[in-house]
Amino acid sequence: MRIMRIIAQVVLLYLFYLLGDYLQQLLHLPIPGSIVGLLILFVLLLCKIVPVKWIEDGSTTVIAYLPLFFIPATAGIVNHMDIFSGRGLLLIVIIIVSSVLTMVAAAHSSHWIAVLSKKSKREKGNES
Repeated sequence: MRIMRIIAQVVLLYLFYLLGDYLQQLLHLPIPGSIVGLLILFVLLLCKIVPVKWIEDGSTTVIAYLPLFFIPATAGIVNHMDIFSGRGLLLIVIIIVSSVLTMVAAAHSSHWIAVLSKKSKREKGNES
């Protein structure tokens, strides 16, 4: 029964991808359809139109297998090492800078969400 639920949830996630892709093509948006679908899902989750339990197990399963999708990219890099040879120091700098930028963006995003959460809790407390 759990496997069927996971399959249904992954299909639901895929439907959001297809919807985003369709809207992207229909409206000629400059962002990928997968991102449009993800934003639609995000808004529906925020508005509690789609409960988290509808996608929780499926998304956890997809995330668990996500590293398998990066293995072909890594193998492709190994096949084209000549592109990267002689640029080791530059690659290290790029990796460090991008990692720091990612951490800063994640920290600011989580701080912003925490502040919004505290404000909404205070507003709910004042309404009571």
